[in-house]
Amino acid sequence: MNFKRYEKPMAEKRVVVTGMGVVAPNATNLTDFNDAIRNGKSGITHHQELADLNFGCQVAGQPEVTEEMLQQYFSPLELRGLNSSGIFYGTIAGTDAWKDAGLEISEKESPDWDSGIIFGTGILGVDKFREAIHLIDAGKTRRLGSTSVLQTMASGISAFLGGKLGSGNQVSTNSSACTTGTEAILMGYDRIKSGKAKRMLVGSCSDHGPYVWGGFDAMRILPHNFNDDPTSASRPMSATAAGFVPGSGAGALVLEDYDAAKERGANIYAEVLGGAVNSGGQRGGGSMTAANNEGVQRCIKEAIAYSEISAEDIDAINGHLTATTRDATEILNWKAALGRGKDNFPYINSLKGMTGHCLSAAGSIECVASVLQLKNNFIFGNINCEDLHPDIEAVISQDMIPRITKEQPINILAKASFGFGDVNTVLIFKKLEDK
Repeated sequence: MNFKRYEKPMAEKRVVVTGMGVVAPNATNLTDFNDAIRNGKSGITHHQELADLNFGCQVAGQPEVTEEMLQQYFSPLELRGLNSSGIFYGTIAGTDAWKDAGLEISEKESPDWDSGIIFGTGILGVDKFREAIHLIDAGKTRRLGSTSVLQTMASGISAFLGGKLGSGNQVSTNSSACTTGTEAILMGYDRIKSGKAKRMLVGSCSDHGPYVWGGFDAMRILPHNFNDDPTSASRPMSATAAGFVPGSGAGALVLEDYDAAKERGANIYAEVLGGAVNSGGQRGGGSMTAANNEGVQRCIKEAIAYSEISAEDIDAINGHLTATTRDATEILNWKAALGRGKDNFPYINSLKGMTGHCLSAAGSIECVASVLQLKNNFIFGNINCEDLHPDIEAVISQDMIPRITKEQPINILAKASFGFGDVNTVLIFKKLEDK
């Protein structure tokens, strides 16, 4: 068998987004998601199951995926014994992104050696784990079924998508708490830019349910005073923010070598200019649950430098902004890193008012929202922050925090995710200039 010798490219590749898919609490396909974020539609609802289990926070963001939808994406054999919401969400989002990019599924006999997958997760297959524990403890191991390993290994989602799409390049899973989705995108970007792949399906997913959300409720960092008013519960940048609302779902993007995308006439949503990932080391005020401010600022500055732009070039920011006491601190970090004043600060928004915090899926879902804003010339509004936190109001003009969607072209957008363990990722997206 002969192999083509790998040759380092003469120049680094440009990387563009050619396909997207999303399964979010407020919409489960790209068209509906675009409309939902434009219209400020919330997907946060009351969950009786959480009330029955005596959760303090009884509201959450969970995508509405029906049995009919599952049958469109999975064969009857695949659905037999499959009990992982994360795999459901990730497979739907990933398959939709691949189709949206106009790509075909490789024949079984011949993998697509130029296409790979990096699809991250945090906790996968929790319900299957619970089912397995009961069966094993009862001495009924043989009843676990043949898919129990697939559903409970972290890389189950990338392996499942890899088999669906016939990917022959790198197929892997990353896991970095709330930064998982943005980190996966940067990892895929790096592989294409270095010439090691022509395209990468990147994204992340998260399971739903009490066994995923329970630990956060125990930490008392979820809101407990909005159980009768779910759509008001997630309040990024608000003075009355009371904690993040847990969510779930998946986001997926197809990243592609620009030349390959142009050659096949692909629709291009945006260009990925670059990004940065780092950790604050849980030093200098950083901890397992709080970011080291210097680490955040360095990550922002490095993303700008690697993308070969200046801080003044950024038109909009899609922040991490979870509706906790850290929101004001995040804003101050952006201000320090960008060195921009109150009246010339970029527009800034947070998707979490509509979806809650989708944990390991948050970054990828929010990147889909970010790219849609660039492509379709709008900045979605921040819901539930009419009462802007005074520490934020002191440093940013209210005009730069739109409460309703602003129809306006933007050229460069920065997307950030900051996660448990004091880890940070910042990406820079740009409207494609192709003349």
